[in-house]
Amino acid sequence: MTLSASPSPAPDAEALYAVLRDAMRGWIDALPAGSVHLVGLHSGGAWLAERLHADLGLASALGTLDISFYRDDYDRIGLHTQVKPSDISFPVDDKHIIVIDDVLYTGRTIRAAMNELFDYGRPASIRLAVLVERAGRELPVEAGFVAAHLDVAAGTSVVLSQQDARFVLTFEPIPESRDA
Repeated sequence: MTLSASPSPAPDAEALYAVLRDAMRGWIDALPAGSVHLVGLHSGGAWLAERLHADLGLASALGTLDISFYRDDYDRIGLHTQVKPSDISFPVDDKHIIVIDDVLYTGRTIRAAMNELFDYGRPASIRLAVLVERAGRELPVEAGFVAAHLDVAAGTSVVLSQQDARFVLTFEPIPESRDA
């Protein structure tokens, strides 16, 4: 689904979540039980992964990554103030990993996530699932599962939050001192 962000309000994140969940279900069901692991990127991707893990009835372990130390702009922007520990408590070797993130934009976050994942082992495959994909790719990264493609104005960030156990998307201006 392709949506234009301007001047309309952000799309319903719960409806997008349902699209993403349903798109992933068939691929996961076609693989051997226990061979698929979801790995959410802090923080929006981790929220999505946790809920997807439960809603898809996965028995495999759930993982989370904070890619702060793997970013290629770490020396320029410094350490994020809310760094969280990564938690991959399962063997990655020969597993099918679905990296979950809220928004795919430049591709740099996903590059960093793959670098960190390979520090844990060699997966059979890595797929990417995102709630929102927007234009502006700087690296050749493509999501296998996408709920919506948004046409978002430059200087605008797509932000996922949780309110009363529901996902909410908003559009917010990007501060000039920070790159997306």
